[in-house]
Amino acid sequence: MTAISPQTPLEDGASQLAALREALNRTRDSIATAVIGQQGVVDLMLIALMAGGHVLLEGPPGVGKTLMVRSLARAAGLTFSRVQFTPDLMPADITGASVLVPTADGRTQLEFRKGPIFAQLLLADEINRATPRTQSALLEAMQEGTVSAGGTTMELPKPFFVLATQNPIEMEGTYTLPEAQIDRFLFRIDVPYPDQEVLTGILAATTGISQDTLTQAMTARDILTLQGHVRSVPIATAIQEAVARFCLATQPGGATADRDVSRYVRFGVSPRGAQSLVVSAKAHAFMADRNHVSVADLRAVLLPVMRHRVQVNFEGRAANIDIDKLLLRLFDQTMSKL
Repeated sequence: MTAISPQTPLEDGASQLAALREALNRTRDSIATAVIGQQGVVDLMLIALMAGGHVLLEGPPGVGKTLMVRSLARAAGLTFSRVQFTPDLMPADITGASVLVPTADGRTQLEFRKGPIFAQLLLADEINRATPRTQSALLEAMQEGTVSAGGTTMELPKPFFVLATQNPIEMEGTYTLPEAQIDRFLFRIDVPYPDQEVLTGILAATTGISQDTLTQAMTARDILTLQGHVRSVPIATAIQEAVARFCLATQPGGATADRDVSRYVRFGVSPRGAQSLVVSAKAHAFMADRNHVSVADLRAVLLPVMRHRVQVNFEGRAANIDIDKLLLRLFDQTMSKL
């Protein structure tokens, strides 16, 4: 693949924007040749990639989470690593470690051997099966974009994109991600079971003689350029102010908190959550071929951005509060005042 020449946002022309959108659409189409159905999940993964964030995929086994991630890596032209998280996995198994290696003169010296985290796209499979110490090693690298070992700090490849999976059904032998760490994921995406039509298509495509038609449609340089474009997508001041009001309304005990929020919510959206909502909406606007952020863009990414950032308290769990419905109601109430 020939990468699209990166430019600063101010220098971007209409032709480059068109080329980037075309490459993005080809990437979606290429993934669709390998992943049947789940187009909404794939689109959210691409939005997170453009926004420069990481994704937590939740779904039962066998719904294609690993296939989607592998297909994304191939179609986007990213180097790929996969780590199967287990209780005995150590931080060094992810980041790498210093080992003794022989030299030409017969001596030995310490040399750092990079772990699987040194890839542009990392699949952290069943992240909740690893101990908190190992989880923290990965999540720290996600936040800082670096790995420190032996007194040396090493930059991770760019773009650096982590897709972690966890099974929401099987909780035995797992370690729940702490709230402060799960907040580092841009999206939490629920991967549903396919419906009958999609399942029939999966059976037809995967149980006979099939050919691999997935092709690379982008490069890492294209993605970095896309990330620069996404940041430059304009958003009206009035909409930003509405986002701020919405986030404050999710904070229990606040002056503008909703009655249900004060009663059922343990803690609400942080400033990082507000930032994530805006940048994700910018990426959605770009994918939808709009040159500015609309309320529809914000609503389209609201739940994957927010559902893991707002936690209900004990009374909320006892009352079986649906956090998705609560978030949508608060959002619609806030945006109706624009």
